[in-house]
Amino acid sequence: MQRHIGWHIIWPGTHRLRAFEILTRVAFGIASLTLMALAGALIAYAGIGVWDSFLVPDRDIGTTALQAVGYTVIATAVFDVGKYLLEEEAIRGREMRNAGEARRSLTKFISTIIIAVLLEALVAVFEAGKQDPRLMIYPTFLLLAGATLIVGLGIYQRLSADAEVKVRDPVEND
Repeated sequence: MQRHIGWHIIWPGTHRLRAFEILTRVAFGIASLTLMALAGALIAYAGIGVWDSFLVPDRDIGTTALQAVGYTVIATAVFDVGKYLLEEEAIRGREMRNAGEARRSLTKFISTIIIAVLLEALVAVFEAGKQDPRLMIYPTFLLLAGATLIVGLGIYQRLSADAEVKVRDPVEND
């Protein structure tokens, strides 16, 4: 049984949750499930495109397969964003308990984005290489963005790990 007191809801046996927190969790839950469904739709679209390329004799199967890889990579990144939102915002719905937990969570999330960017760059390199070398500017910028993300993640890892050690042993590190 629950009682409403102002903006708070009291659940027996648990702590008080504010109505805004519940609304936020529901919104993140809906957004994350929507992203996951759209990721599934992208993968289905990619699969249908590949299947159709086998049925239509004039279609280039290689180009269609490369596009399907691109859609699948994007879908994987979108799905992971949805999963991250669901796990970290909708289900857990709390601040990170410590710097190490925040670092691990953010690292996992950014690593997935980096992989998606670099795989998309690889697909774009193959597509541009087959058509016109002048189209290589987009894949080049994607590769540079991926490399910048990797360097940035490395810097973040180093700085946050150092901060975590200082927080753990403040007397020894002075």
